[in-house]
Amino acid sequence: MNFSEGFKLSGLLCKFSPDGKRLASCVQYRLIVRDVNTLQILQLYTCLDQIQYVEWSSDSLFILCAMYKRGIVQVWSLEQPDWHCKIDEGSAGLVASCWSPDGRHILNTTEFHLRITVWSLCTKSVSYIKYPKACQQGIAFTKDGHYMALAERRDCKDFISLFVCSDWQLLRHFDTETQDLAGIEWAPNGCVLAVWDTCLEYKILLYSLDGRLLSTYRAYEWSLGIKSIAWSPSSQFLAIGSYDEKVRILNHVTWKKITEFEHPPIIANPKTIVYKEVEKSAAAETQKLSFPPTRALASSLFSMPSKYNISQVPMSLQYIKPVADRANPRIGIGTLAFSPDNCFLATKNDNTPNAIWIWDIQKLKLFVVLEQLCTVHSFQWDPRQPRLGICTGNSKVYLWSPAGCVSVQVPMEGDFQVLSLCWHSGGDSMALLSKDNFCVCYLEREEVK
Repeated sequence: MNFSEGFKLSGLLCKFSPDGKRLASCVQYRLIVRDVNTLQILQLYTCLDQIQYVEWSSDSLFILCAMYKRGIVQVWSLEQPDWHCKIDEGSAGLVASCWSPDGRHILNTTEFHLRITVWSLCTKSVSYIKYPKACQQGIAFTKDGHYMALAERRDCKDFISLFVCSDWQLLRHFDTETQDLAGIEWAPNGCVLAVWDTCLEYKILLYSLDGRLLSTYRAYEWSLGIKSIAWSPSSQFLAIGSYDEKVRILNHVTWKKITEFEHPPIIANPKTIVYKEVEKSAAAETQKLSFPPTRALASSLFSMPSKYNISQVPMSLQYIKPVADRANPRIGIGTLAFSPDNCFLATKNDNTPNAIWIWDIQKLKLFVVLEQLCTVHSFQWDPRQPRLGICTGNSKVYLWSPAGCVSVQVPMEGDFQVLSLCWHSGGDSMALLSKDNFCVCYLEREEVK
């Protein structure tokens, strides 16, 4: 495993291009595009204000920079550096911006969710979509890019509109049996749309492409409901994370529950492997210490190296009892992610913030639990194989695969705390992001057996 030098960064805005050839990062109002292999700067763009969001077009030829405070979006071309585009929403304001799947239209959501404006880069035409709903996830595109689903709110009722992305014509419009729709997400095969209700109502609805209600699933009533969902890459399973600290798995044939995964604070099953991160005993080589210490040495003194030990079961995880009289309690399954080969599901229960649970989907049982020393900030699967990258807000990066797991110190000077990470599409490198810097971590390719 090798690491690049550190580069400046602001707002955790760093993204690989979809074709894997370039890496975009933002420093205040500057957009920097680098070659992935050499990290040499290819393009340097200057925006009108501090960049708050950045996104590549699907073909990697354009890049969008949104400045929500100013209500402006600027678009840059990688093929023609002199070409540029500025979209100003004016007094309507701007709260969200994204590309359409074809990479030639931009969808801007105005303040108070009054409308969505669709801007065409090719014809310079403008279309308007009224009544978008302000919710957790209100726009969803099918993976093939043909259709867009939009959550709407009209006359105190929730609706879904399905649009054809090629000409933005309305394909279907139907109301949903929700009290206060919280989000929508397509299955990867584009055949089923999952719609879930407010956290006050446990309800998930599954609709076909023509607007038919295929199934409704409710696990319980009179308690906080759905917190997160994830489709398996094959579209065969829908995992639903709930505030009751359980994950329920629905199958794609009957849309009934086939199992539920509990997240108890005590791991009792002897067949479960528990990796516990522990600090290595640092044998201080006093003869090498200098005074005053160098920056690199000072940093290493404050970031203790660590390793994983296999713990004996039963064992207790660090458990946080939620404060009942405060809003947004830290409780329930906040994050879910399937591995790219459908074999594993990684989950995080916010009551045990230092633990990651990895479930074997073929056997439908708990496979591994990782307990970290610090709270898990982010985890993400390698897009090519079952390998999980993890960061916990310290100066280390962690990797798990079925072969085992490893803790690696990031060799950066100063206070480099890894708050987020993103994988390259080839799975052989990942960007590690801190508050003010980022670096690229290069990995040897593991042979997939």
